[in-house]
Amino acid sequence: MRTSTTIKTLAAGSLIGLLLVSLTGCSQKHALNSVVWQQQLNLPSVQHSAEVAQSLTSNIEEISFDWFDEARQRVVPALLFKPAHQQKAKALIVFSHGLGGSKERYAYLGQYWASQGYASLHVQHDGSDRKVWRGSRLLLPFRLMDAADETEALARVQDVKFALDRILASEYAANFDPQHILMAGHSYGANTSMLLSGAQVEQDGKLVSLKDERIKAAILISAPPFYNDQPLDQVLAGVTIPTLHITTTEDEIKVPGYYSAPADRFELYYAMASSYKVLAVFSAGSHNIFSGWRRDSDSAPQQQVIKAATQALSSAFIEQVTTGDGRAMSLWAQQHQPVLSDFIRSDLVAVLN
Repeated sequence: MRTSTTIKTLAAGSLIGLLLVSLTGCSQKHALNSVVWQQQLNLPSVQHSAEVAQSLTSNIEEISFDWFDEARQRVVPALLFKPAHQQKAKALIVFSHGLGGSKERYAYLGQYWASQGYASLHVQHDGSDRKVWRGSRLLLPFRLMDAADETEALARVQDVKFALDRILASEYAANFDPQHILMAGHSYGANTSMLLSGAQVEQDGKLVSLKDERIKAAILISAPPFYNDQPLDQVLAGVTIPTLHITTTEDEIKVPGYYSAPADRFELYYAMASSYKVLAVFSAGSHNIFSGWRRDSDSAPQQQVIKAATQALSSAFIEQVTTGDGRAMSLWAQQHQPVLSDFIRSDLVAVLN
C-alpha cells in the first residue's frame, strides 16, 4: 500500500490542476521570451549571486562527513557549508536533495547561505541518491520507483534526524543557534522536509506524525503533494511552522508511475496550516531547473536568474523568520515582479498577474 508520501496519479492531479490554474490566474500571465530573461540578468539578486560566487574560498568553509548510523546499518553522508573564520552562524538549515541527487547537487544554495551568515547541512540519502542513475537504462524506471517507495521515504526522515543529532553533538555545535534550525528540500527533499515539519503519514490506518520539534521553519522547493484517503488539510494540519514555497508555472513532477501537475503546488500551499507562509511562482522553468539540470526549453539566462532569485528569496525568508525583519522579503517581491507569475504571502496577499 502506498502511504501519504507518494505522488499523485495523473488523472487526479490533472483535474485538480485545471481547477487551481483557473482560480489563481497563473495562466493569464504570458511566458517571458528569451530577450526578457536576458534583461533580468541585471537584477540585483543575479549580480549579487555572481559576486558571492567569486569570493567563496575566502568567505565560506565546506566540511564533508561520512557518518554511519549503526542502529539502521545505513550510511548518511553530509556536507556542511558554514561561514568562514569560526564565525557563528545566524541559523542552521538542513537540506534534503531530490530523487537521484547528492549532498553536492544543491551546493549553490549552501554556498550562498553560508556567505550570508547562515550554515547549511546537506544530507545525502543512500537509497534515493545519485546511485539510481547507475546501471542498465532499461531498469532505471524500477530503480526510481524503488527509491520513491514508502520505506525509503521514511528512511529519509531518519537520515535527517540522525544527521541533526550528529552535527549538534559535534565540535561545530557551538557555531549554530539551536533555536534557529530550518528544514529545506527540493522535490522529494521537500516531501522529506514536510514530514519533519509535521505532515502526517498513514500507518496501520492511522495518521502518524514524524515531526522534529527542533525545526522552526521550512523551505519547500517544488513540493509534491501527499496522496492518501485523508484530506490534504488534515495531513498537513500539523505543519504550523512558517513555510516558504517556491515553484514555477511549468513545474511538472514525472516519476515512473507518478505525475504531479504544476497546480498541485498551489493546492499544497493553501492546505498548509503554517502560521506564516509564502508562495513564489516563477513565470517559467522546469522542475529540475532548481537542481542544476535543465531541459531543452530552459535557457541558461533563465536558470541563472531563477537560481539567483531563489538564493535571495530563501535568505530573505530565513532573515524574516529568525529576526522578524520582513523588509528584505518585501523588497525581493518588488524587484522580481517581472519574472513572477504569482507571489502570495499569508500576511500580505499580492498576486501578480
